[in-house]
Amino acid sequence: VQLQASGGGLVQPGGSLRLSCAASGNIFSINFMAWYRQTPGKQRELVALIPSQGTTNYADSVRGRFTISRDNAKSTVYLQMNSLKPEDTAVYYCNAQLKSRVLDPWRVYWGRGTRVTVSS
Repeated sequence: VQLQASGGGLVQPGGSLRLSCAASGNIFSINFMAWYRQTPGKQRELVALIPSQGTTNYADSVRGRFTISRDNAKSTVYLQMNSLKPEDTAVYYCNAQLKSRVLDPWRVYWGRGTRVTVSS
């Protein structure tokens, strides 16, 4: 199983970006999917999480500006980021809790990260 993130880049303050993360390989079922971010010298922090059912969760710092969504048919999670601020600059990582076969335990997988830079 692999998670491939894409969509990062350089954007001006106030701009928008859309990140994508596709899971591939032997996948039976995906539970939650999420986005984290990390800046140098700081711990990785949760940005947004979307469960297979139920409500999404957002960090206070991004609530109202970012929207997480998923396409189950494509095993893909998205992060629409609007009104970007310089403090959103970070490497963004996706993760997913999934199982490859019905009797397998749930496991968490991480993508390699995509860099987002918000600067004028």
